[in-house]
Amino acid sequence: MLCVVHFNHKLRGRASEADEKFVARLAAQHGLEFFVARENIAAKTKRERGNLEDVARRARYAFFERLVQESRLARVAVAHTADDQAETVLAHILRGTGLAGLGGIHPTTGVVVRPLLGIRRADLRAYLRGRRQAWREDASNRDTKRMRARIRQKLLPLLERQFQPATVEHLCQLAELARADEAYLEHQASLHEKEMTQTAQNATRLALSGFLREPRAIQTRLLRRIVDHLKPRAGQFSAAHVDALLALAEHPDSGKSMQLPGGVEVRRESQALVFLPSAEIAPSSRKKTASREYAYEVDLRAGQVKLQVVELHCRLHLRVIDWPPEGRETKTTGAVLDRGRLCVPLVLRNWVPGDSMQPLGHRKRHKLARLLNEIGVSRWEKKSWPVLTTGGQIAWVRGLGAAHEFAAGKETREGVVITEDQAS
Repeated sequence: MLCVVHFNHKLRGRASEADEKFVARLAAQHGLEFFVARENIAAKTKRERGNLEDVARRARYAFFERLVQESRLARVAVAHTADDQAETVLAHILRGTGLAGLGGIHPTTGVVVRPLLGIRRADLRAYLRGRRQAWREDASNRDTKRMRARIRQKLLPLLERQFQPATVEHLCQLAELARADEAYLEHQASLHEKEMTQTAQNATRLALSGFLREPRAIQTRLLRRIVDHLKPRAGQFSAAHVDALLALAEHPDSGKSMQLPGGVEVRRESQALVFLPSAEIAPSSRKKTASREYAYEVDLRAGQVKLQVVELHCRLHLRVIDWPPEGRETKTTGAVLDRGRLCVPLVLRNWVPGDSMQPLGHRKRHKLARLLNEIGVSRWEKKSWPVLTTGGQIAWVRGLGAAHEFAAGKETREGVVITEDQAS
């Protein structure tokens, strides 16, 4: 069953009201149910400090989506033509675009379909005249102060007249080819996203070891996908932002960050980029800070302990072994603690300011803050960095191994090996 849908943007005063009345009469003439919504788009644009066309489009499509969600209709067909497609592709080229922009208008977007995308505007008008059906024209389409109107009124006719009569058809073909290539690359990016990212507590971590080996076509799409999934509000993520993120990824130092449109912060943490909504790191967000503090008591009497550290989204395994071990044991585990030097309470906790230790092989104690900086731990990672204490003294630190006074040596009879894996 057909219905008629109209969205009044209230942008052209009486003309907007006349458009709505025209569509309402046409629907009534054919006995079709009529759905209408009205919104002051100019005021909305001012409130949101956005682009008028973008705000209008989002409001209009939100109305279409709402009608479908309420089961009032199944799909919404709109009347974009081949000329609209050609104008869109040219506008994107002139503003600067990539492959996605060359794809222009898609035949299907969510609940919206565009069955006339292959029809020329002149043919559509000829059809309506043949049916003696009047139509409404938006006067802003003739306002050459607007770039879209200049393309429609001046550039396309010039290209067709002096360069290539089939300009519109060729631009539509270009859009179709670009959409096919973009769909393939997006599919590849989605596969890489699953392999290279981990998301927990509204933050997404992108491992740089694999990311930096990928071609730029995949890198840029990965970054866009992550930002689009996370951003809490609208914001234009441009090619300049992509370049800045790639520079951040290639920078060897941890601790740097940048803000992106749409309310996303990106942090460089050792071998990863961490993306999170800005609201998650606002100064007033005390819960997030508190959640990074933890302490787990460790009981080695069973000879093996498995700790699920939810704050780090990982598992730590502590295993008691006979000492000296086989040669392969130390190659895979690194430094080992001397169980005989450990005492209760044995506690795994997060780093706190003032912590210090003498790592195995060092001549004196150092502040952990300095040691962690030296191995590339960012200021954000540091807050939840795991340390193992025995009787209140630091015996082991992730990335630094055993402290000098608790490391296994010639007199050791039993060692404690600590390994880590990702939580399932």
